[in-house]
Amino acid sequence: MARLLIVHHSPTPNLRRITDAVVEGATDDAIEGVDVIIRPALEANADDVLGADGYLLGTSANFGYMSGALKHFFDTIFLEAGGSLAEDGSAGRGADGKKPYGLWVHGRYDTTGAVRSVRSIVQALAWTQSAEILEIMGDVADADLEAARDLGGTLAALLME
Repeated sequence: MARLLIVHHSPTPNLRRITDAVVEGATDDAIEGVDVIIRPALEANADDVLGADGYLLGTSANFGYMSGALKHFFDTIFLEAGGSLAEDGSAGRGADGKKPYGLWVHGRYDTTGAVRSVRSIVQALAWTQSAEILEIMGDVADADLEAARDLGGTLAALLME
């Protein structure tokens, strides 16, 4: 069974709503053969990453950067797994040989720096962006939550066997 790892930092009610919508999409009844693993960024580890076939990342935009918790996640997995994170040969890989990932970011005024910071780190991994990045600013609207459900569903569907 394919595994989708959702790693998030959701300290605010708005981010929690977005995360819940992503999880709802990833665990939709139409998705079969995908085990969804949900980890707060401060709890996820290299074993979670190495055991996954695809990834969804969620963060706040803080002072022009990803949350400290998501940065800690990246630091931790690099320290724990090192070169293993870039190895080939796992299920769920796209045509380019990389594992799919998606990203959502919530900010009050700007998400540009947070998106750039995640992308710069992920480029060192054997992951490929497989869905449009969901950037939400300010209050979370119903359309934002629908887009979050679509993001979760899209990544999970890519892993269906």
